Amino acid sequence: MFQRIVLITNSSGLPISDTLQSVTGLLRARNISIVLDEFCARYLPDSGYPLMRSGELLADCDLAIVIGGDGTMLRAARLLADYDIPLLGINRGRLGFLADIPEDSVVQHLERILEGDYVEDHRFQLHCQVDRDEQTITQSDAFNDVVIQKWNIARLIELTTYVDQELLHSQRADGMIIASPTGSTAYALSGGGPILHPSLDALVIVPICPHTLSNRPIVIDGNSLVEVIVGTPEIDHARLTCDGEITCELATGDKILIRKKNRRIRLIHPADHNHFSILRAKLQWG
Repeated sequence: MFQRIVLITNSSGLPISDTLQSVTGLLRARNISIVLDEFCARYLPDSGYPLMRSGELLADCDLAIVIGGDGTMLRAARLLADYDIPLLGINRGRLGFLADIPEDSVVQHLERILEGDYVEDHRFQLHCQVDRDEQTITQSDAFNDVVIQKWNIARLIELTTYVDQELLHSQRADGMIIASPTGSTAYALSGGGPILHPSLDALVIVPICPHTLSNRPIVIDGNSLVEVIVGTPEIDHARLTCDGEITCELATGDKILIRKKNRRIRLIHPADHNHFSILRAKLQWG
């Protein structure tokens, strides 16, 4: 089934040594090759496992096990955005929408998954580019969301939004969130946006504290091209983030283009995975 697995965590210093030892012990017992990212290697300094340093090494992996929270899953998704490697998340963070294997039953779940008893979930990513003076100055991918937001000021920024080259609205707000269905339970949800089922081919556009209170979140077709033009005249008053990572500082007239990326992320879940059950548990619905 799985012959070579890369283990990924993050730099936050989570106490994951016990989980990492359990995972590596299980994989060794099954003669599965192990690759470590730089942060996992810090927990296993003398393991002798190869480090994930090149695309060539990643290309030989057929599964990534991510140990951490949803932020770690987002980091892994960015690292593997251009590789067809499925992700399996062990939750050592807070919510765990994406990393859905609980830490107290890692071995039981992993044994079943390594035997082929799992479900696979395909999610699309977003691709974002910023054009300035007819030239592309930066490009990035996002699994959850692309956010244009005010920076260093207590004033609103001016944004004009087009969907497939048709004007949606011009507004003054704290910013704008463009989220995938996966990201609809993240920052977009905090901004009052709807929860989209992961199977939907849709995007959600959520204004952040718009000055016009009638300006509400809107769901659009997943194949749409979203174009946001910055009208704020001051420098260093707006920035772009992808999955919470600062991508660039925005200037007047910058055009941010967001569309679906042509590669999907494959998530591995336990066989009894149920999206509505996760929503009930994580959002504390009755």
